[in-house]
Amino acid sequence: MKLKSSYIAVIFAVLLSAAMSPAQEKPIQKSDLPSAVQKAMKQRIVGSTVRGYSFEVEDGQQKYEIETIRNGHTRDITFAPDGRILEIEEQVELASLPSKVRDALNARAGSGKITTVESISKEGKLLAYEAKVNKSGRKYEIQVGPDGQRLTHEE
Repeated sequence: MKLKSSYIAVIFAVLLSAAMSPAQEKPIQKSDLPSAVQKAMKQRIVGSTVRGYSFEVEDGQQKYEIETIRNGHTRDITFAPDGRILEIEEQVELASLPSKVRDALNARAGSGKITTVESISKEGKLLAYEAKVNKSGRKYEIQVGPDGQRLTHEE
């Protein structure tokens, strides 16, 4: 009986560890996408080149991401299994952003160099801009809201 409870404790620890670990994207093939995602994807990627597909479970929700590129700009679209779009991350030019957003990103980057900027939209609503910054060889990301304001949490 004592041996059985030891096995149960080990299994519980492994399951708890897996549940607590952050979501990780797993590369998949197009054929692994649910048919609803494949159908929705066709409508959204016209004129784009697909760079890859991935799957993850985040906070108990299954998500499928399609990475695309069009006219030299990246766009990653995340779908729910039923084909609904959950999130779009789309590369934008820093110069094309409203001055409040540009100024806020430059202020947050300080002496670092902004290398790319993406807009982040969820359920059709623009929530943030995210910039990749390189400062003395150290790379990191910063975010601001759609009006350049500081965010209370990362998107």
